[in-house]
Amino acid sequence: MNTDGHVRLLPIVVANKIAAGEVVERPASVLKELVENAIDAGASRIEVQVYSGGRKIVSVRDNGCGMTREDALLSLERQATSKIRDVDDIERIDTLGFRGEAIPSIASVSRFTLITRRADDDEATKLVVNAGILSEITSCGSPSGTTVEVRDLFCNVPARRKFLRSCATEETHIKNVFTVNALAHPDIGFSLSIDGREVYNFAPGANLSERIHDIFGVDFVDRLIPFESSEELPVKVHGMIEKPNSCEMARHDQFIFVNGRPASDTSIAYAVKDAYPRLQDNSRPALILFVDIDPTQVDVNVHPAKREVRFRRPRDVKESVYSAIRSAICGDKYICQNESVFAANEESLTPSSFVAPFSSAQVNLPDGKDDCFVSGQIEEEKIEPQKIEPIITDVSTGENETRNIIEKDSEISSVTGPWKWFVFLAQAENGFVLLETDSGLVTLNPRAALERVVYEKLLKEEKTISQQLLIPETVQLSPHESSRIKGFKGELEKMGFQIEEFGKDTWKIDAIPAILSDVSVSSVLSSIATDISELGTRRGGNLWKEELTAKCIAKSCAGEMPKLSSQDAVKLVNSLAECRMPYVDPRGKVTMIFTSTRELKRKFNIL
Repeated sequence: MNTDGHVRLLPIVVANKIAAGEVVERPASVLKELVENAIDAGASRIEVQVYSGGRKIVSVRDNGCGMTREDALLSLERQATSKIRDVDDIERIDTLGFRGEAIPSIASVSRFTLITRRADDDEATKLVVNAGILSEITSCGSPSGTTVEVRDLFCNVPARRKFLRSCATEETHIKNVFTVNALAHPDIGFSLSIDGREVYNFAPGANLSERIHDIFGVDFVDRLIPFESSEELPVKVHGMIEKPNSCEMARHDQFIFVNGRPASDTSIAYAVKDAYPRLQDNSRPALILFVDIDPTQVDVNVHPAKREVRFRRPRDVKESVYSAIRSAICGDKYICQNESVFAANEESLTPSSFVAPFSSAQVNLPDGKDDCFVSGQIEEEKIEPQKIEPIITDVSTGENETRNIIEKDSEISSVTGPWKWFVFLAQAENGFVLLETDSGLVTLNPRAALERVVYEKLLKEEKTISQQLLIPETVQLSPHESSRIKGFKGELEKMGFQIEEFGKDTWKIDAIPAILSDVSVSSVLSSIATDISELGTRRGGNLWKEELTAKCIAKSCAGEMPKLSSQDAVKLVNSLAECRMPYVDPRGKVTMIFTSTRELKRKFNIL
């Protein structure tokens, strides 16, 4: 190494190798750059061939716009690109590749062949580059579009070649890059062959659901629900997310695309986490999310490999992602999709009153009888179960089918919920309730179901009950927190607080919401201020109430759960089905485990 301290310009070959160190990590990196170029070229069909895990060959053929000979030669130069013209274009990038580094970087560390033709040209141009040195420029016959073949990757950089993994590992990375791009652009046809064997072949013109089906299979699609942001939100988002009661959780893949580019951003991750029911063990749902935003509002040039983006207004993105996902898994559009067929069950959750530790949080149960205090303990009414013969209505035909349930206390009910109908089969000795539904079997945790029902009844209460403090409390906040609370003071008073400034960044609390009777007031105010800062006024103001209500309900429902009669079990299931989020309890534990009929047949090897 030269250490004389003089500054010199690097030879172009050396500069390209250094750039290749950033752009070309492994064969999958080559594939990513070439596929992105094909997409930017307007291709409707992209064919990929790989041999020996990409060590020997990575070939990408597209039917895009192609290049003239002059353009093809310029593409071998660093910082040569067709996608930006001046510095202003950097602020509104709407293509996948734009830096002009990929082609020369790849060509500098491989035996590189490019064949390209525009539709109006009579012949194609063929360029051959050996380890960064242009060795051939010829004309040839070829369909319109571009074919790039990369052979012997890292042929002149043996140290880099030694760091490649096994062929199987490199093929896995290649498949990941391929499927991500195929998922991002379902309108484009994609095919992948590995060592001469076709692995994937996706037809063009597909929608998102069809492309997910092609890549991951029908069972995975069945566990997803679609979501889309409303028109009034500043950022448009859409996609599909895993249903909260899908407990197989075979996949935890999360695919996030910003203007068609696979990318990540912390604001999106936080919004998804806030919108989705809490899951145990830090699990996360499968997610395919598309964010469509004005290119001037996002910086895609943050990461050398363009894996991360930065939004100018991250709160707008958070709000759109949160609202779209939350409305899909909690809103009427999904939960009440069968409302036109079945009327909601109007009966109360239990035949008798609740006894409660909530000092003043009353709930009006739907039977219209008495205001009852909420508790997790059901005083079981002595009801003799009856043998009945369920009558099940087929929604599609309107015909009735008689089904005999042998030696089971059964009831049939129609609800506006996650199923068109269900039959209560039994409650096991361990407390779990077994149901048959229109599409499979459900095992229900009655305690978790009860917590969800009570939780949503409390959150729906329009009348907020305040509890006067015997001795007013004073709370010292940081300047930032105090500023947030000051701007949110009106909303806090609607929630049941009586609060006023009591000196610099100090607040006097005279009354609090009744549900907070056992909670530190100072920690609550600090938490609310933080939530408002991170999530915005509307979401931050509600988050504290949801969290604390969940904790209080869990505490009240502690103890042994009594065995339910068949009538009480049916009422509980009906009440759960009417909830906005019936799949998990307030703490994120699942209320039910669903096993589809198709899954049962597969496990029993029934075709």
